Amino acid sequence: MVEDGGGGEEEAAEEGESGEMPAAAAARPALPQRCNGFLLGKETAERGGAGAMLAAGGLPATRLSRRRLAVLAVFSCYSLVNAFQWIQYSILSNVFAVFYGASFTQIDWLSMVYMVAYVPLILPATWLLDTRGLRLTALLGAGLNALGAWLKCASLAPSRYLLTLAAQAVCAVAQVFILGLPSPIASVWFGPTEVSTACAVAVLGNQLGTAIGFLLPPVLIPNTPNDINLMAHNISIMFYGTAMVSTLLFFLTGVVFEEKPKYPPSHSQAVLQTLPAEDYSYKQSIINLFKNIPFMLLLISYGIMTGAFYSVSTLLNQMIVTHYEGEEVNAGRIGLTLVVAGMVGSIICGLWLDYTKTYKQTTLIVYILSFIGMLVFTFTLDLGYLIIVFVTGGVLGFFMTGYLPLGFEFAVEITYPESEGTSSGLLNASAQIFGIIFTLVQGKLTTVYSPQAGNLFVCAWIFVGIVLTALIKSDLRRHNVNSGIMNLNMKAVPVDSPVEPESTTSKMQSTL
Repeated sequence: MVEDGGGGEEEAAEEGESGEMPAAAAARPALPQRCNGFLLGKETAERGGAGAMLAAGGLPATRLSRRRLAVLAVFSCYSLVNAFQWIQYSILSNVFAVFYGASFTQIDWLSMVYMVAYVPLILPATWLLDTRGLRLTALLGAGLNALGAWLKCASLAPSRYLLTLAAQAVCAVAQVFILGLPSPIASVWFGPTEVSTACAVAVLGNQLGTAIGFLLPPVLIPNTPNDINLMAHNISIMFYGTAMVSTLLFFLTGVVFEEKPKYPPSHSQAVLQTLPAEDYSYKQSIINLFKNIPFMLLLISYGIMTGAFYSVSTLLNQMIVTHYEGEEVNAGRIGLTLVVAGMVGSIICGLWLDYTKTYKQTTLIVYILSFIGMLVFTFTLDLGYLIIVFVTGGVLGFFMTGYLPLGFEFAVEITYPESEGTSSGLLNASAQIFGIIFTLVQGKLTTVYSPQAGNLFVCAWIFVGIVLTALIKSDLRRHNVNSGIMNLNMKAVPVDSPVEPESTTSKMQSTL
């Protein structure tokens, strides 16, 4: 247990928080402090207070808040509902095409609107996160999610396709304030030995929502093309249920979420929190990221992998029904298998990263195995045995979906001390762009030629992603600061280049 200068262990016990601090702290020199492309001046670095929380040896004292588990749980739940609303149309594309009298392309747009909305809104959303904070961003995500769900309840008529598209667009805007939060929540609330696992759990909520979206809609809404009134009744059960749950989660978000814990959970966070808000430049942070070559390679490779997952998820119903007519329910179950296997993969990868810190090696191996899984899925899809599709879909999902938290955490490591929300947001923007392209092209190839042609198109791009991942230079900046083996050379100047070792902004010097 670490004291903060007067409260000691008794105060920590009263507040229900646990602490950690390396035993060798007293023997080490003070760490200079830095954040988001700007370096702290001497006056700020020497300033006391709860923000700095510097221990006697100069290293920041850290504590873990019990509230972190509630924050993670609530976020995961409303992220789940948002993902459920994303996939609920496309997994029943044939049903909603009949109900709204729309084409399959129009129904596909009910999923693709999530991707389209993300790209132009991601920079304003990350600016809001960086300048207004975690709590406001979380409330916007949960609130818009609930609003979109209630608007869908008003679209329960065959002539209201445009209204349901507008409602889905509101949910898509909510997603902009959701997808970039796993890394910031993990970094701000969790310690260095649990941060990757926390990020994986936060991503897990979104994956679980996709899994439920594959499973539940086909059960709630059987295909009844000859009875539109019954179809409308079944759809209403899903829409109203989603709206009530999302509203409850909005209120829970307001109760549970705080901007940050009272004490920083790690040394890297303690260093970042000492910088005055007026010293932060969002524009400079974006410039730093785009000058960071390893991050740019990860940006493209992450977009390829996640975009491929979005495309396969969106078109899964069409692929399955093409080869297995009348198997809409099993198409949903295969999607569930794909995502649940990916959830297991996410947790295993998160635990592995916390244990080994082998970010690049793990990312590359998972990428290669995803490519192999996609090839196997492609060439076994039309064999006529659904059980084989279940198995290959599970293998594909384990690696492809398990990759998602790896990309987030690897990005935070190679871009520290830039904002986790900004790097995560750019990764998700890349994923949305590739997702739109892949869905449109793979959908066209699937319709005109065959599902195999569309899947081979995706396989070719995943191979490109493997090559790009292999080229990424692994520079684990956050891990080095948390370990106390590196410190940052700081001056009160903006970042020039976070990549070149000669740069005054991203240069790290060993304290050994």
